[in-house]
Amino acid sequence: MLQAMRFLLGFIFLINLGCGSSDDDQTLIQACTNDWYRLVEDKISTGDGQGHGPDVGSIEWRSVIEFKLGLRDDLSVPPLESSQWCNYINERIYKNAT
Repeated sequence: MLQAMRFLLGFIFLINLGCGSSDDDQTLIQACTNDWYRLVEDKISTGDGQGHGPDVGSIEWRSVIEFKLGLRDDLSVPPLESSQWCNYINERIYKNAT
């Protein structure tokens, strides 16, 4: 009986893990969309805490994201204005977090 109860509790735990949200879920949102920009901004704030900062998604904002990730002047980073940049940043933030 105790063994069956442990199995049931373990099974319920595994089901809850599968239903929960994680950073991996964030990668399901397509990069370079307004939703993606907001997710990145929530993870890496570019503002000063007083409502000042670059427009989310702008080239200036992308530059700040690069700076905060320690990528400034890294030649392997795609150009700021490209969709490849978003994909690169997405990989850095969400794939390396696990």
